Amino acid sequence: MTRQILKNKDIHPAVQATVNENHADIVTEVQEAIASNQIVIVGMAQNPAPKKARKQLDELGLNYAYLEYGSYFKLWRRRNALKMWSGWPSFPMIFVKGVLIGGSSDMRALIEAGEFHKLLD
Repeated sequence: MTRQILKNKDIHPAVQATVNENHADIVTEVQEAIASNQIVIVGMAQNPAPKKARKQLDELGLNYAYLEYGSYFKLWRRRNALKMWSGWPSFPMIFVKGVLIGGSSDMRALIEAGEFHKLLD
C-alpha cells in the first residue's frame, strides 16, 4: 500500500510554496544525517523512548547519530514537519541505512528476532 499524500495538483498555487517550505530545513538536516550515518535516531527531550533506543544501541556497541528536536513543550511544529515527511507518528524515528524501521519498541523487536544486525550487513 502506498502512503497517501496530497498531490501538488490538489494544492492551490498560492500556498504551494508554504507547503513545500514548511520547516524544510529540519527535514534536510535529518536526510543529511541519514546519508552520512548507518544508524540515525531522531528524538526529543523528556521522552523516554529515544533514551531507551540509544541505550539499546550503546549496549550493542553500535555507533549512531542522534538528533534531538525540542521537548513536549518546544518545537512541536518543527517536529510535525518530520512526521509529515516520514509518515511516522511518534518519536523516536529510527533509520538504519536510510530505511525507517520505526521506533524504540520496533528496533527492540528486530534486535530480539536477530534481524537488526542483518540490516547493517
